[in-house]
Amino acid sequence: MTASPDILKYSSAGRVSQRVGSIAESATLAVDAKAKALKAAGRPVIGFGAGEPDFPTPEYIVDAAVEAARQPRFHRYSPAGGLPELREAIAQKTLRDSGYHVDPSQVLVTNGGKQAVYESFATLLDPGDEVLVPTPYWTTYPEAIRLAGGVPVEVFAGPEQGYLVNVAQLEEAVTARTKVLLFVSPSNPTGAVYSPDQVREIGEWAAARGLWVVTDEIYEHLTYDDVAFTSIATAVPALGDRVVVLNGVAKTYAMTGWRVGWMIGPLDVVKAATNLQSHATSNVSNVPQMAALAAVSGPLTAVEEMKVAFDRRRRAMVSALNAIDGVECPVPHGAFYAYADVRDLLGRELAGSKPATSAELAALILDKVEVAVVPGEAFGPSGYLRLSYALGDADLAEGVRRLQEFLATAK
Repeated sequence: MTASPDILKYSSAGRVSQRVGSIAESATLAVDAKAKALKAAGRPVIGFGAGEPDFPTPEYIVDAAVEAARQPRFHRYSPAGGLPELREAIAQKTLRDSGYHVDPSQVLVTNGGKQAVYESFATLLDPGDEVLVPTPYWTTYPEAIRLAGGVPVEVFAGPEQGYLVNVAQLEEAVTARTKVLLFVSPSNPTGAVYSPDQVREIGEWAAARGLWVVTDEIYEHLTYDDVAFTSIATAVPALGDRVVVLNGVAKTYAMTGWRVGWMIGPLDVVKAATNLQSHATSNVSNVPQMAALAAVSGPLTAVEEMKVAFDRRRRAMVSALNAIDGVECPVPHGAFYAYADVRDLLGRELAGSKPATSAELAALILDKVEVAVVPGEAFGPSGYLRLSYALGDADLAEGVRRLQEFLATAK
């Protein structure tokens, strides 16, 4: 049956709830999907968009999944909050890696880190509650905050600050409606890492203000140049039970597609979030949970090997970007992203065009030299490009060569 013309005239605003209709598509996933589609069509696209290691998941983790798939007990429903043995292992891993002691009952296993992000804000926020969001931010944070009824308040730190916000900026942004500080170190998209002193100063400020802290620690094992990761939960005991820790196996163990993350928090918050998950998705798939159990219980050998490659690529990418006139790229000390300041390129002529925003510049780069990058608009203000160096050395070299040759033509 064909819809009538009158029905087709209705806008999506009348058919989709305002709450969901206002959500923007994940810009990073959109860029990655477009790059992959062009490659599938035979185009020689180099993709710097995806935030995932190019390495396979370690074999012992895959073996654990295969073995789990053969066991009938994993063919059935399991507790919504996660397999008990995995929650125990996550608690032990957290103590091992962060020095933060938690009980397994404080752990909720989620369908990837994104579900942990959403459920944390959905559990903590009431309509109108404000969340301080250090900016540039990962594209999902403000969408999850808004979906929970909250208000993201951007606190921007540019390259002159190493993309690190300070207490003075946070103090200026706080209001009577502020309930949560989002804290992310190492950072996606900038690769910035807060020093132990900076972590303590910010955490003590939040504690004095009576704020909750939601800290995303998924890049905890990806730091370079002898820069140490510091968990705000451990560094600032004064925060007490007003901390929610987010993490997962995706980045450390090259398991982005397995979709296992977790949130750790006080019992009442975790219980409420588990109730939400019980209605949303029930349990995380059991086979990936057993793979995650093998991962967090095993050695960190795989990530140490990956870091050698990431470090080499990081240095090559940053050096190449800073050699381009009009580009400034601070050296990232964590994660696997370079965040380039391209504001000096905007408005200059490139291939007959004058891109006024980083979104326009990214589109032009993809069209003219078939290199996919994510524009700054996905992470906050315009004027920046995020490039992931979690791809092969040959592709990275070819991609930055194309960028250098193209951007050198700017007039």
